[in-house]
Order: sequence, then C-alpha cells, then structure tokens
Amino acid sequence: MNGYPKASQEMNLDLKEEHIAVRDAARDFAQNVLKPTIIERDNAQRFATEEIRQLGELGFMGMMVEEQYGGSGMDTVSYALAMEEISKIDASVSVCMSVNNSLVCYGLQQYGSEFQKQKYLRPLASGQKIGAFCLSEPEAGSDATSQSTTAVDCGDHYLINGTKNWITNGNSASIYLVIAQTNPEKGHKGINALIVERDMPGFIVGAKEDKLGIRGSDTHTLMFQDVKVPKENRIAEDGFGFKFAMKTLFGGRIGIAAQALGIASGALELSLAYSKERATFGKPIHQHQAIAFKLADMATQVEAARLMVLKAAALKDAGEDYDLASSMAKLYASDIAMRHTVEAVQIHGGYGFVKEYHVERLMRDAKITQIYEGTSEIQKIVISRSLLKD
Repeated sequence: MNGYPKASQEMNLDLKEEHIAVRDAARDFAQNVLKPTIIERDNAQRFATEEIRQLGELGFMGMMVEEQYGGSGMDTVSYALAMEEISKIDASVSVCMSVNNSLVCYGLQQYGSEFQKQKYLRPLASGQKIGAFCLSEPEAGSDATSQSTTAVDCGDHYLINGTKNWITNGNSASIYLVIAQTNPEKGHKGINALIVERDMPGFIVGAKEDKLGIRGSDTHTLMFQDVKVPKENRIAEDGFGFKFAMKTLFGGRIGIAAQALGIASGALELSLAYSKERATFGKPIHQHQAIAFKLADMATQVEAARLMVLKAAALKDAGEDYDLASSMAKLYASDIAMRHTVEAVQIHGGYGFVKEYHVERLMRDAKITQIYEGTSEIQKIVISRSLLKD
C-alpha cells in the first residue's frame, strides 16, 4: 500500500546512539533554557528571540540540511525526536523550529538552485536567519489552489501583489517563500514559488494575531504591494509553485505530528508526576482507578503516536513514499494532543486551570495542531484517497 514499507522490509525500532544524543540535547535545552521563562513569554506573547538564537547555535534550525550548506546533516528521525522534546515545554518555539526546518530549509535544499542555496539556505540552516512559508490567504486556507496573490512576469523579474494570512515567523523572518499565481488561466499549474527578502520595497508586515495558543509564536498578516522579485529567486521551473507547496507540506506534517506528540507526551509526564504528589482520601490519586485508567490510556496512545511519527520519519529517510504515513501521524497525534491535554487538566483538578502547572497552556497549544499544515479533515481526504486509489 502507498506509504508503507514492503512486507520483506523490517523496521528497526531501536534508536541509534546519535539519535539518543540529539534527543537528550533537545530535552536539556527545553528543560533548562525554555521552561524557566515559558509562562512569562506566553503571557506577554513574546517571541523567544534569544532562545531561538541559541537553538540555532546548537544546530536545531537546519537539522536535515547538508553540512556544506550550513546545516547539521542529521536525519528526519533525529528531527522528530528533537521536535517532541522542545514541544513538551514550548510549542511556540517548536513551531518556529518546524517551519524553518520542514518547510523553508527543506524546500530550498530539495528544489532550490545552487545560487539560492548559497545565498538563502546557508544562513537559514545555520540559524543566522529565520524563514517563513507564505501559502495561506484570507480566502485560501485548505483550498491552496485558490491563490489570489499574484506574481506578474515582467521579463527579468516578478511583481508580487496580495495578502498572506496566518504566517508563522511573520515579523521575525528575514527570508519568505511566497506562493503566488502567475498564470491564472493555467489554474494550479500557473502558480510559482518565489523567495522574498524582508527589505524588498513594497513588503509590509501587518497585524499580529492574538491567538488562543502558541502565543509566543510570531503570527502575522503579510502584504505585498508591487514587490519586485528577480527571476533568479523563482524556485524551480515556471508553474512548479503548487507542487512545491504540496511536496514541502508532506514533510512539514512530520514536524507538526512530532509537535503534537510532544504536547501530548508533555501532558502525560506532568500528569504522572502530579498524580504521585497529590493525595485524596488518604492515598495518592494515581491509586484511584479513575485516574490510573486515564494515565493508562494516555500512555498507550502517546506511544502509538510516537511509533507513527517515527515510522513516517524513517520512511522519509529511506527514500520511501511517506505521504500517507505523515498524514496518518499528523491526524492521530494532533487528536491525542487535544484529547489528553484536556485529560491532564482534569487530572490536575483546580490546579490544572492555573498557569503555574503548565497543563492549561498545553491544552491551548494543542488545538492548532489539528488545524495548521493541513486540517484533520484534509488529512482524512489524503488518507482516504490513498487507500482507495487502487
């Protein structure tokens, strides 16, 4: 079946030493650097500028980029493990990390020209600069073919006009991958992907969104008013933009699945610890069956999600078709993130409703994983089409 390894292949579920080292480094960073300031940054909706700079220095902003382009040269499994650990503590930081790794760096490394890799990929992969992926519009969310932003071909350059919504890293990025329509008569085959620099005239950063969750993430509306972009900044051939966006998003779903997994596993870890500390009716609450069964369900489903995420990552690393696996992982992990962060609040009782105990933030952060980089409904379309196409 599409997206699965052949029956003769065996999946090795043992992590290599380098995978464990990456996971532990990400866990240490999350616990010691991110956790002490996470509540304050969430309250203030403050972008973690200094923390993300440190993350870049550690090699986490261009994990899968080849070393010759400034990256860490790691595999997707390492990336998924790191995403889970960062997301346990701070989903606002992990979504910045995800966009830079999965969408921007991956897209440029896979489809960019040598000129584009040297000029743009290198500073992005090394963490010197942050990237943004600009696909969504006021009337083009799940229906990405309905691009209203235009890129008129003017010979040696394009003129971009339009508006992009819900752009992660919108005000903190220096490099933007913009999906825009060049030939409307060709429909989705007339769409291009263009690299826009922040200081290009006519590029405007609009309002910041006041969000339910991932409040430390830098989400903005972007506007383009006759932005002149040289032809050399078009990614791949004319009309490749829609395919570029779709192919890039499939890899991005592994990152968001890992983020959702991290939120769910973070909620489980907090709930386990609290259930051992909190006593009612003369005994720790984990000894009450009502709580013990909640913990059992959470642990089982978190482990299932982890296996799905690692499978999708391993398929990508093996050069196999991972589209179906990434959609399944994203669908399932985001659902359990939402379900079990709600349970974590319930397990904590009244304490779960206050910021000090962290679970209310995880609950707020979980919801977006069912929406961005393909809603749960879109994932079901992808999955069902893959199952039925034969």
